[in-house]
Amino acid sequence: MSRPVSAPEQSRKADYLTFFIAGEEYGVPILRVREILEFGTLTRVPGAPRCVRGVINLRGSVVPVADLAIQFGQPECAITKLTCVVVVEVPIDGDLAVMGLMVDSVNQTVELSEDDIEATPTFGTLARSEYLLGMGRVDKKFVLLLNIDRALSSDALQVAHARVELPVEHHQAAEAAQDG
Repeated sequence: MSRPVSAPEQSRKADYLTFFIAGEEYGVPILRVREILEFGTLTRVPGAPRCVRGVINLRGSVVPVADLAIQFGQPECAITKLTCVVVVEVPIDGDLAVMGLMVDSVNQTVELSEDDIEATPTFGTLARSEYLLGMGRVDKKFVLLLNIDRALSSDALQVAHARVELPVEHHQAAEAAQDG
């Protein structure tokens, strides 16, 4: 008869949502993901950092949408029928804030144990190594595990989150759509 494996002997596992940015597959802890939205209309905000493509109205809340391809030094994410906004929570000034990640497409959820995660490479990725937690082994390939706290912690993104407001006409249009 086999004995149950005690907690210290078990390798901790976590689920990650994977998605593509500029042709590379990234993953973020699923517990940080609030929802996945089909790409819709963004409202551009004058003076916002280049990597902030605009804002969306998410049930009455203003949510900045960051294009991490730009943050990683690549051309902006092309808008296709697969483009999505992954809504995540990130700490800003000690509070949890909601931000959107514009991604080429969402792929899958994967469960990774600590043994499935390799050290972050110092070469060959679009994202700077400080934006990565490591590489998760999924079948015969690797998924780059994104440290969203660092990737979204730039001063420019924090300022964008704090100061972004939707124009009055956008609020009126959203209210009319809800009433109609």
